[in-house]
Amino acid sequence: MKTFFSQSENDTIAVACGFASELRGGDVVAFRGGMGMGKTVFVRGCACALGVDADVSSPTFSIVNDYGGDINIYHFDMYRVESWDSLYSTGFFDYMNDNSILFIEWSENIENVLPENTIYVNFTRGENENERRIEICGGDGRW
Repeated sequence: MKTFFSQSENDTIAVACGFASELRGGDVVAFRGGMGMGKTVFVRGCACALGVDADVSSPTFSIVNDYGGDINIYHFDMYRVESWDSLYSTGFFDYMNDNSILFIEWSENIENVLPENTIYVNFTRGENENERRIEICGGDGRW
């Protein structure tokens, strides 16, 4: 496990850029942490580092955003997914392949179906309002 501390949005983006340099097709990145912790900012940093020029925003209502790229980047928000049927209807499993990277917010809601080699990015609040502790683990021991 690797631990990082962020004091700002720019710090979170910097951590994400370093993290993204280790990603490869087929990776699934599952985020844990409450609302406003920086998960979408982290995805924005990863997308930029992976060469994708897209307007990265939380897919709260669309469930998934497709940002394209040499390796397809898909950004999921599973906040409203409450059952196997609702997960299946998103087409989630069709997005998993060697030419894609999946970023999943509110991954706790689909914990039981995540692949064994999932990379987990955990956000917790630090000592002050803006500080975040970012812990990254998993991914076949890469983290």
